[in-house]
Amino acid sequence: MSVREIALYIDGQPIPSKAEQWRDVVNPATQEVVARVPFATREEVDQAVASAKQAFVSWRKMPLAKRMRIMLRFQALVREHTEELAALITEEHGKTLPDAEGEVGRGLEVIEHACSITSLQLGEIAENAASDVNVYSLHQPLGVGAGITAFNFPIMLPCFMFPLAIATGNTFVLKPSEQDPSSTMRLVELAHEAGVPNGVLNVVHGGPDVANHICDHPDIKALSFIGSTAIGTHIYERAGAAGKRVQSMMGAKNHCVIMPDANRSQAINNVLGSAFGAAGQRCMANSVLVLVGEARQWLEEIVEKSREMKVGPGTQRDADLGPLVSPAARDRVLKLIDTGESEATLALDGRGISVEGYPDGNFVGPTIFSDVTADMTIYKEEIFGPVLCVVGVETLDDAIAFINANPNGNGTSIFTNSGWAGRRFESDIDVGQVGINVPIPVPVAYFSFTGSRASKLGDLGPNGKQAIQFWTQTKTVTSRWFEPENVSGGINSTISM
Repeated sequence: MSVREIALYIDGQPIPSKAEQWRDVVNPATQEVVARVPFATREEVDQAVASAKQAFVSWRKMPLAKRMRIMLRFQALVREHTEELAALITEEHGKTLPDAEGEVGRGLEVIEHACSITSLQLGEIAENAASDVNVYSLHQPLGVGAGITAFNFPIMLPCFMFPLAIATGNTFVLKPSEQDPSSTMRLVELAHEAGVPNGVLNVVHGGPDVANHICDHPDIKALSFIGSTAIGTHIYERAGAAGKRVQSMMGAKNHCVIMPDANRSQAINNVLGSAFGAAGQRCMANSVLVLVGEARQWLEEIVEKSREMKVGPGTQRDADLGPLVSPAARDRVLKLIDTGESEATLALDGRGISVEGYPDGNFVGPTIFSDVTADMTIYKEEIFGPVLCVVGVETLDDAIAFINANPNGNGTSIFTNSGWAGRRFESDIDVGQVGINVPIPVPVAYFSFTGSRASKLGDLGPNGKQAIQFWTQTKTVTSRWFEPENVSGGINSTISM
């Protein structure tokens, strides 16, 4: 099998990098090198930003309807190439093909939302706000925007950024994860095939040096980041200090509450899919299960159903979870399981699992710890693997208090058949995104992603109305037009009109 050499994408063209540092992109099920990705030079990043800055001059003047038509063509092409994009995700990330296809679908939601730009970017007007004075607001693009994405959703996360950014008239420089860049690059190619002009959407690759240069670059006006808390905090502070508008969507420790009145099989199946799908490599995975009252007696069934889940390569469609993205990720998860074994009760051990035909895969099976408390390392750390921590409490009030004491606020869910319990939970829980009988409460794209507390820095999140606000600046115009023969009433030194 030939190894792909990933290019940069600058001014509408794939550009071979002159980088001295390259990284192998590895199939996590086989350890086969499938691609090589460059760490762009400082000059190459500057070239991408310069291309975007030049393209902004004309792109910002492009009529809304023309931008809308490009987005319409883009969404049609992505839909047409779903299988191709999903296969690239699976090859480099490891998630199962059905999961990868679902990821493409969630990315499509955002592109479809961007197709509504003709109504999303409307301003407001007050006629006769004063005598013969109109006041109106315009939502104008900022200039060059940038995005830095994590490895776990190489299609969905870029879609959380550039479609709405460019639809609102900005130009863009994207730095995808160097661990699985091929699907992102194909997505960008489809955007240009749809009619995105040269220079409007550019791609550079790299590590901390490239990210820091993006943070510092004076011609980049806004930056969106999705990834770990440590890196997201650094990005937010560094880019903010450089005068940029910044949003950082960061780490999490999400909780799922099961009430004793919940539909037992539905609740258990949904929780296990959330905890172990994508091998737990989701910032919205429910990695902590809070069993309330008599639901604590369901632990044995939860363990047995988890034990039956199928681990395999992502290309095996009936697999429930695939490998972790890298040997380093697997080693980190195994180390945390080792730590947890001395802290809590190991109810199900996913270590040492073997998958026939894939002896070198980064596989870890579903793992469950019970009797977990808030002071344990396995609870405090975001494990980012197929590890579920189970907590038992007496009441819904206890569950709410336990979750609110956690510093993170990305997502949470409750399973119940009680409307009162559901409403009480959504009202009192201090978490940005809530699911009621929904295991992964990522909102549809025409609502904003609203993680909170330690999971988010910046007032505005991706998607929905907040994304339009993030990628535009409001200009307010106060205008009066005098009649041609109007005679001045003299000098007015007051602030009244």
